Amino acid sequence: MKVRSLVVRYDEKLVLDHFSADFSDGITCIVGPSGYGKTTLLNVIAGLIVPESGTIEDKPERICMMFQEDRLFPWMSALENITVVCDDEEKARRYLRAVELGNEENSMPRELSGGMKRRVALARALAFDCDMLLMDEPFKGMDLPLVERLVPLIREKKIPVILSTHSPEEQAIIGGEILEMDKL
Repeated sequence: MKVRSLVVRYDEKLVLDHFSADFSDGITCIVGPSGYGKTTLLNVIAGLIVPESGTIEDKPERICMMFQEDRLFPWMSALENITVVCDDEEKARRYLRAVELGNEENSMPRELSGGMKRRVALARALAFDCDMLLMDEPFKGMDLPLVERLVPLIREKKIPVILSTHSPEEQAIIGGEILEMDKL
């Protein structure tokens, strides 16, 4: 996928100024300080923000977006929050076990810690059948040993993944192509 000359402003603030990049079929880590357009870029690729100008070429048809916020349905259990995107309880259970929450399938979001909610959101994103996965700070609130155990789940998807992170340690664990937003 290629993005060409994207321009995005919020009122008078220019966030992406003729931004262009080529994304590989593997994992791309978007890194850089807050306010440099990482989330905006993901939202444009997902179709949630329409750029002022620019194009996206070879965009996959089915894109899954894991937001910075967990966006779990508070009235649904952890398992139900996953089955809402895959309609397959056994698949949802497999992903809950994979993110080390196999004993929490009946827990409600209010009963889970911040890191546990994040893992339910990760399991939901991984369970969705998509052609590309966009992840905005997917490991927020998780310690590095846990991140090391979870990253292989993303690699197993064998689809293009674009994710943002502030953490150089996470970036080193995730690997893949690096896109530094602060140097563009």
